[in-house]
Amino acid sequence: MITSPHNQRVAAAARLKKRAMREKDRLFLVEGSQGVEEALASGTAVRDLFVTPASEERLDGLVHMARSAGVPVHTVAPEIMGHLTSTVTPQGVVAVAGFVDVAMEDLDAEGGTIAILVEVRDPGNAGTILRSADASGAGGVVFTKSSVDVYNPKAVRATAGSLFHVPVVRGEEVEATVEALRARGLAIVAATADGERSVYDADLSADTAVIFGNEARGLSSETRALADATVRVPIAGRAESLNLAAAASLVLFEAARQRSGPAPSSQGDRLARIVAGAAHDIRSPLAALKGFSGTLLSKWDRLEDQQRRVMVEGVAHEASRMEIVVSQLVDAARLLSGTLELAPAPIDLLGAAQSVRQELGRWDPSELVVRGDTAVARVDPARFRSMVLAMVESARWFAEEGAVEIEVRPGPSPSLSVSRARPALGAEEAQRLFEPREPLTGGGSKVGLFVARGLARAHGGGLEVDVDAGERLRFTLTLPAADATPRP
Repeated sequence: MITSPHNQRVAAAARLKKRAMREKDRLFLVEGSQGVEEALASGTAVRDLFVTPASEERLDGLVHMARSAGVPVHTVAPEIMGHLTSTVTPQGVVAVAGFVDVAMEDLDAEGGTIAILVEVRDPGNAGTILRSADASGAGGVVFTKSSVDVYNPKAVRATAGSLFHVPVVRGEEVEATVEALRARGLAIVAATADGERSVYDADLSADTAVIFGNEARGLSSETRALADATVRVPIAGRAESLNLAAAASLVLFEAARQRSGPAPSSQGDRLARIVAGAAHDIRSPLAALKGFSGTLLSKWDRLEDQQRRVMVEGVAHEASRMEIVVSQLVDAARLLSGTLELAPAPIDLLGAAQSVRQELGRWDPSELVVRGDTAVARVDPARFRSMVLAMVESARWFAEEGAVEIEVRPGPSPSLSVSRARPALGAEEAQRLFEPREPLTGGGSKVGLFVARGLARAHGGGLEVDVDAGERLRFTLTLPAADATPRP
């Protein structure tokens, strides 16, 4: 275990907290399990992974993933982890990764709306806009010279891994950016508080680049003059203005809605989205399985027993992930076709939730707390597991702070709630999570909650979501009590 801040690897990583050193080495720090996992899954060149002893045990799946990719894993003392991170309470994992930005000419002019950030100085805002760009299927984000460094540790954390999904251009002049994109046929729109048209009335369905300005001052008159039109987010209430990241998210999602055309309504279209979403969800574990098995087959005689064990455990973990997605896909098809058959039995929800927590603990690094009282409900055990896993995964993806909490409550309709602090979406966006989503609509399972709600209703219960005054994202599953009359 590394205990000295003067260790060569530690010192090389710690210097990356300074922008000048990042630019010189073309490397940056990725803090937290979510960002590190996305970096590894995307194929980004990860040079080193640092974990504390406590985190190494919790992060076994992540550590397996790194080692299978040939990334050196270093165990460090907690105080060394504090030396490497810029957070008050480090998650216990930091990676060193190579720069991922691309050249302007590498942006796909027809790949979705492009966001241009001008004098955006707050790293949290910048990271959140990039995350929204990912969730809305945007074509890229341009960080002009006057904006914050996208590799700032706080900005990287705020992207929640989306930095590794969306093409990013950095260091360009505003005028040169606008000229280059206009020459490729994009319309240029400026988002301003007093825009000429509401974003909902403007035509954003064509290939478009949207300019977003400084948090306090907005866009200068010179920058506004570069645009073909200006748009605003209408405010109906008494709020003076919207946070920049919130306004940018609204604009990007409205552009995505207009580009996608009318929402599909037929069962065939819905099934197509389910299949596409499930196929997307299964790509990551399938790629990991291929990597593990390929290494085992080609290097078996050169691997030590411990290395073989690590990879076999990795195969088991990824196989479990694939099993979950496949079961969701099968149940989705049965729900749509009306052929779902349940095998309900009296189940202690608290004990069953503890079993799910134990199962997830074998490979998932995130903290999961289960509490409450004994509550016996009538539910299909396998389907109960599927519903809880979908709720936990969504809480982890769409809220940002602290442990995921599972609480069981008895009563005439026993309930199980899954919640986490700091929701990353609003109430309306949360409701849309129950519809099967296209592959380019952010993180998390694309069909898990759709299936979970269908299963809950098939049992005679329900599944709802609530955003508690912006403080907690909460999914609540209600089920019939064990002594209730079964549904025919």
